[in-house]
Amino acid sequence: MLFWLYLWQLKEYHIGRFLAHFQTAKGRRLLLNPWAGAKLILLLVVLFIPNAIFLLIPLYAVEFFLRKAPKPVFTRKIQFLTLVLLGVSLVFAFLGSLVFLLIIDILTPLVVSLVVLGLQPFTVLARNRVIEQAKAKRRKMKNLKVVGITGSYGKTSTKEFLAHILGQKFTVLKTPEHTNSEVGIANTILRSLTTEHDVFVCEMGAYGKGGIQLLADMAKPDIAIVTGVNEQHLATFGSMENLLSAEGGRELAEALPSDGMAFVNQTVKSKVQYENAKCKVVYYGGAEKVKIEKEKVSFEFEGVKFEVPAYGGHNVQNLLGAIEAARKLGMSLQEIAKAAASMPLGLGALKVKKGTNGATIIDSTYSANPDGVIADLEYLSLYEGKRVLVMPCLIELGPAAKEAHKRIGQKIAQVCDQAIITTKEHFEDVKEGAGQSDKIVYVENAQEILEKIKDANAILLESRLPESLIKAVEK
Repeated sequence: MLFWLYLWQLKEYHIGRFLAHFQTAKGRRLLLNPWAGAKLILLLVVLFIPNAIFLLIPLYAVEFFLRKAPKPVFTRKIQFLTLVLLGVSLVFAFLGSLVFLLIIDILTPLVVSLVVLGLQPFTVLARNRVIEQAKAKRRKMKNLKVVGITGSYGKTSTKEFLAHILGQKFTVLKTPEHTNSEVGIANTILRSLTTEHDVFVCEMGAYGKGGIQLLADMAKPDIAIVTGVNEQHLATFGSMENLLSAEGGRELAEALPSDGMAFVNQTVKSKVQYENAKCKVVYYGGAEKVKIEKEKVSFEFEGVKFEVPAYGGHNVQNLLGAIEAARKLGMSLQEIAKAAASMPLGLGALKVKKGTNGATIIDSTYSANPDGVIADLEYLSLYEGKRVLVMPCLIELGPAAKEAHKRIGQKIAQVCDQAIITTKEHFEDVKEGAGQSDKIVYVENAQEILEKIKDANAILLESRLPESLIKAVEK
């Protein structure tokens, strides 16, 4: 039950994301696996030999010691759901037979899902109450400036860069790590925002049309940054039009006041129109003399030189968005350049560390999207020696998945000496994109992966990999 609560929490209780998980081979194995098969067989046997039900004891003992599963973060919501599920289990234990308990055990995914969905109306009421409280508090802060940041990728890095830059001149609050949903932002406003803050840098994420509008109604941004848009989460949005409305920044731009300003990555210009926005829309980009090094990016922008500790050339675009917003808030380019130069290395989403046998580990397991994977592969190309990628296929891309994985395959062929794909869904698409290269292999077993990468000089870990594998590689 705790595992299934973990999965619902991981998917942020979004039914579309939860169901999309079962379109993957890994997701299907959650339902069709040896343990479920053994219990179904036992149930059939018990119909003819009732005393066989006592085989549950050794079966559960073996499962307890051999089967490991992640647990949820015990938020107040998870604590409440756990108590409800325990209550349901105790009722079944007192009123039902062992056979009935076995049936309930087999149906655990359904039972947990029914409890989660059944309590959603109460969750929605609680959520709306928190949002209204946050709105009321925000309305009282007349002098607060808010920067809303959205997009399919680059949000977190841009948020971190901007908060650091502004922090050299203003008192700044930023949304915490992994916090870009309505409840997370509402709680940040209620618990952390004070009258002492000059600026609130607010990362905004959504999985459906109207989601960004809801966040903007609450946070009331004066400035918007749209970092970039692609097919990520297309499966949950239902259509590209819905995705472009939210992650493409249309809802955010239209929420700004007439004296506000929306800074939009120039790569979005051909994809999204902002004809209903009252504010001015400015497309950013145009850095010159760009130089990418392993631990630094440097470039010129409007005649001012920037040298910033950061991993990867994709951060130039993230920095340009932050630069434009900081300038709108009153900082000069010289002030911004000085502030950017003082950033701690690794402030963005990408992390670099030493791992197995002294190999360089490039950790990009925070999240993944097609453009992000290709950008990370570009960064991997800076390293010499044997370059290896370890990643699962990407999910929630909907009908765009095939072409996205072929693009990734093309880049792998250019950069990697070896690529290990840990899930099956689009493995053949990746290989097709790479020209059926033998350097791309499908391996799921963690020990086999470790054996294959033991002589690597640089290892890129991409997307959601098992925590046990990440820790083993980083030892």
